[in-house]
Amino acid sequence: MCFTVVVLILVRHGRTAANAAGVLQGRLDIPIDDVGLEQVRQVAAAIGPVDRVISSPLMRARETAAQFGQPVTVDDRWIELDYGEYDGLPLSAVPAAAWQQWSTDTTFSTPGGESMGSLDTRVRAACADAFATASDERVVVVSHVTPIKAAVAWALGCDISISFRCHLDQASVCRIISGPRGAVLRSFNEVLYAR
Repeated sequence: MCFTVVVLILVRHGRTAANAAGVLQGRLDIPIDDVGLEQVRQVAAAIGPVDRVISSPLMRARETAAQFGQPVTVDDRWIELDYGEYDGLPLSAVPAAAWQQWSTDTTFSTPGGESMGSLDTRVRAACADAFATASDERVVVVSHVTPIKAAVAWALGCDISISFRCHLDQASVCRIISGPRGAVLRSFNEVLYAR
């Protein structure tokens, strides 16, 4: 049986000063730092030529996407989860009860924030669109930790709650390919840069 192979390469943005400081970034629009720039240069070189690049609108993702040497299409559906009042706080300052609610209740959001269920809905639609329009293409999507985990859940056909049971490094790579019965997770949390 022959089928078209679609390759969706999900890249988490390079390190930022907030990552280095252990701060929850959410929708904060900050650039990658010098370490992050070197990470993403190495990742782009390791991945090699791609056909299309899609990015979250946030600066750290767009700066990462620019390293692939293709025009970048910004898609708002790949933006990071809005943590509302917790954006900009150290991870250690976020109450344990909030983490517990996020991990067990997809409708939970903080004041001014977004629920995991809402993020999951938009990312699943973005994944479906990328697969529907790509044909024998290598498509890079540059995004953030939570949307990438949602895309992995989509590929695996499972619930967004798995995101609390897996870890993604900065500038890591996940690959989703098309199989005869739909999306297939090919790799998870590949680190393609020298640490």
